[in-house]
Amino acid sequence: MKKVLLGLLLFIGMIGCVTHQNVVKVQAQIQSVPKEAQTLKRKVAIARFSNETEYAKGVFYDKVNDPIGKQAVDILSTKLGSTNKFILLERQDMDKILEELKLSGNSSLQKVGADYLIIGSVTEFGRKNVGDVNMFSRSKTQTVQAGVSIRLVDVSTGQIIYSEEAKGEAETSNKTVMGLGTHADFDATLSDKAISVAISKLVENIINNCMDRPWKSYFLAVDPSGILISGGKSQGLKIGDAFEVFENGKSIKNPQTGMTIELPGKSVGKIKIDFTGGDTAQNEFSIISFTDGSIDKQNISNYIIKELKK
Repeated sequence: MKKVLLGLLLFIGMIGCVTHQNVVKVQAQIQSVPKEAQTLKRKVAIARFSNETEYAKGVFYDKVNDPIGKQAVDILSTKLGSTNKFILLERQDMDKILEELKLSGNSSLQKVGADYLIIGSVTEFGRKNVGDVNMFSRSKTQTVQAGVSIRLVDVSTGQIIYSEEAKGEAETSNKTVMGLGTHADFDATLSDKAISVAISKLVENIINNCMDRPWKSYFLAVDPSGILISGGKSQGLKIGDAFEVFENGKSIKNPQTGMTIELPGKSVGKIKIDFTGGDTAQNEFSIISFTDGSIDKQNISNYIIKELKK
């Protein structure tokens, strides 16, 4: 009798200690990059993000509408947009924008060139299930791994200024004891989390490589109202901001690489912002005045405006 009672107490104790687990674990913290103080924004476009894996490529696979590639574009765009450091230009769904313009009776589209182009691909994607069965317990873990590669290209030179691959992992697990607990179903959201983790690891480096290069602007016109340059509030320009003006350097071809390079230009003066106008990145401008030096107003295309070195 005592043995039966002892066995019953042990059984009840085991049931009381049963803690079924249904845990989702992501290998890295997934957070949008916090917004910082407004800074001079670079124009960035995501040219392509393809799925180079064999995942979800059946008989009716459509490369143009690949869900993984589109998902990666959306995740990267959201994370870059949340930093408040870029003007993001649409490239992936440009056909839909043009169609909408036709419906509105407007056939013209203002063409804006990017400073930097992002080209990427999902290079690795896989899912695995691992189970563990013991005498009184059973556990199951679903894991998804994703690898993402990107290249950051300086549009003015065509040079790849940053290239890297990152991997992300997400998993969910559950455990039952003596049949008690929740059984894990197929979790489709793990795919989203794994890709998001991989892209998150690359965002900071994209930001650093873009922001480490000087912001540039150009002279638009000289008229009675003043000297106009490109850029305005959406790019972070404020009244009183100061910049340096350079005369374009000589372009020469490098026989070693075959690339045309521009020699450093000569500093010809400094300017400050007196007025900003326009309401979109496409039509914004600023009126400036020289605080030092001057330019040949008949050849304004020979000059470029850059951030002052700190």
